[in-house]
Amino acid sequence: MDNRPITLGPHYKWIALSNTTLGMLMATINASIVLIALPDIFHGIDINPLSPGNISYLLWMMMGFLVVTAVLVVTFGRLGDMYGRVRMYNLGFAIFAASSILLAATWMHGTTAALWLIGWRIIQGVGGAFLVANSTAILTDAFPTRQRGLALGINVVAGIAGTFLGLLLGGLLAPINWHYVFLVSVPFGVFGTFWAYAKLRDNGVRRRTAMDWWGNMTFAGGLIALLVGITYGIQPYGGRTMGWTNPWVLAAVIGGVLLLAAFAVIESKVAEPLFNLELFRIRSFSAGNVANLLASLGRGGLQFVLLIWLQGIWLPQHGYGFAETPLWAGIYLIPLTVGFLVAAPLAGVLSDRFGARMFTMAGLAIVIVSFVLFMVIPVNFPYPIFALILLINGLGTGLFSSPNRADVMNGLPANTRGVGAGMAATFQNAAFVLSIGFSFTLIVIGLSRSLPSTMFNGLVDQGVPVPVARTVSTLPPIGVLFSAFLGYNPMEQLLGPQTLSALPDSGAYVTGRAFFPNLISGPFSDGLAATFAFSIVMLLIALLASFIAGSAGGTKSRLGAAEEVGGRLADTGAGLIPAHRAEGSRTSGQAR
Repeated sequence: MDNRPITLGPHYKWIALSNTTLGMLMATINASIVLIALPDIFHGIDINPLSPGNISYLLWMMMGFLVVTAVLVVTFGRLGDMYGRVRMYNLGFAIFAASSILLAATWMHGTTAALWLIGWRIIQGVGGAFLVANSTAILTDAFPTRQRGLALGINVVAGIAGTFLGLLLGGLLAPINWHYVFLVSVPFGVFGTFWAYAKLRDNGVRRRTAMDWWGNMTFAGGLIALLVGITYGIQPYGGRTMGWTNPWVLAAVIGGVLLLAAFAVIESKVAEPLFNLELFRIRSFSAGNVANLLASLGRGGLQFVLLIWLQGIWLPQHGYGFAETPLWAGIYLIPLTVGFLVAAPLAGVLSDRFGARMFTMAGLAIVIVSFVLFMVIPVNFPYPIFALILLINGLGTGLFSSPNRADVMNGLPANTRGVGAGMAATFQNAAFVLSIGFSFTLIVIGLSRSLPSTMFNGLVDQGVPVPVARTVSTLPPIGVLFSAFLGYNPMEQLLGPQTLSALPDSGAYVTGRAFFPNLISGPFSDGLAATFAFSIVMLLIALLASFIAGSAGGTKSRLGAAEEVGGRLADTGAGLIPAHRAEGSRTSGQAR
């Protein structure tokens, strides 16, 4: 087939940028929009998500979209390299729009409704994976190297901003009608689908090859097993606070690791691997992905930690009812988004000129400082100080993200950009899910040390019968965390109406805004310290990887490195792209 790039008009790159930015925005908004809306969704379908038999519904509503996206982006990136990135991207937009319509149209109740929502959220995640896997490659094809930092920076901004916009939209729309949480994506999804079909063109180099089915199966099976095992590992099991001793969890985690090990062996043997191991010879790609993976592992769970901190402790202490906390938690996190929106595009532009290294390293150093500050401030903090730390964290994340993404993509030969972008997205998304599991685990471990005795003594002091206080204090802490996260009153959930009505004040103080936050503050600070310490260690290693990965020069040095690596891979018969055609692609791209 003819692989010659299509020459397009000078404005095409901006059409590609605007459409892929919309796609990334929609995908990431929908990854987080249900987090704040979960109480209204479960109330609307008449399910108590904190009942022991329903916690799996809660976890899959939270994590299903993320798990599916993490698993599929590499395969969909490879399909884009083979059959056209725009074609796969358009298919993703169509799947995303159709699943949004069916989610918004949910009419059932109870378990049937929960399974319907989870199923279509997973399919929506499939559409999101098509968008995420191919949008970066489409932009890399459309923009000359000297402008890719700007383009990818805007795309990254849309992705991160979408996660926080999702929190705000979920908090605003769900109390009106929970169906609106899914309906809001429909017009944008339908418009984006037709706009992408009408305007986007495949101008990248593609090469049809045989699909690596064994690699696909072992990779998907291993990653799904590992992520599902971690997801269920944070659930209570057999009277224990966590499920890490559950044989099914152990089997999933160990089996997942073994399948991924088999995948690595398969990829070194097959002629057309899903993960092109030759790409890891490119320093900016390999070290840049390590830096991004570790950075995502370190900061991926931050959003959940901060939401629990605000909803379970700080907001009630400052006069907000538990039912109000989901929306206000999203509002109080706005400085984090502002910092990112300011830094990411600027860093993308400047890294095009001066190279990525100084920005990725400075960004990670700033994020590390913010985590240290999170560790030292009191649990009941003054908000201006907290807002400043959020702003610092957002600035650091923005400084790192755009240059890192551009440096990873700039070194790739033209016909591997889809699978390369998919691999990068897989590392990031899988690390994000892992980070959530690790964050919950570390917080629960911290709570388990002192929360039972603290809660028992506090409840007995308020007149709760000793047997009831002992039972409640020995319940798994994850239930307390989920209760606060969902905007429920934890003491109402734990004690129940019969016990509360027997108290002298009918439970008014125990269920008030002061008792639970003051009770949990000390134990929660232990979990916070462990979580942030883990994050700092991951970020320090990511800082070292960024030093190895980042280019110290500007556009010319990165172009020279890309050409040298592309030529070496072509000369060794790596099956990537003929050297003369790669050069033609670069020349065409720079002419646009």
